[in-house]
Amino acid sequence: MADVLDDIDRRMLAELQVDGRMSVRTLAERVRVSRANAYARLDRLAAAGVIVGYTVIVDPVKAGLATSAYVSLSIQQSSWRRLRERLKGIEEVRHMALVGGDFDVMLLVRAADNAALRRVVLDQLPAIPEVIASRTSLIFEDHENR
Repeated sequence: MADVLDDIDRRMLAELQVDGRMSVRTLAERVRVSRANAYARLDRLAAAGVIVGYTVIVDPVKAGLATSAYVSLSIQQSSWRRLRERLKGIEEVRHMALVGGDFDVMLLVRAADNAALRRVVLDQLPAIPEVIASRTSLIFEDHENR
């Protein structure tokens, strides 16, 4: 689908990434198409799986998640699917990615405080059989790049 996105589709996606609650009328005005065209394009982008949902961006600190870290995991070969399902059960894991490089999996962990982060990193993750090793990097400041 990415190869058939035109400039208007890309501009619509960029506008929606800034404000996912924008009305279709406003969106159409900003990208200079009719509302009917904007509706049709949104339907096509959703049907093709380019748009997979709409979400709210939350400031983690203001939402009570004052401690954040990136946690890199080394895992047993071919265990990604099982591990992924186990990680989904850890509330503090906000994002996970299978990566190439020195580690196999990268997690974004957001916790209420250091004690909650400690429970994830020192209790929950080591208890997962597929995890061989981990490395934690605390986040002192982060910014969403929309």
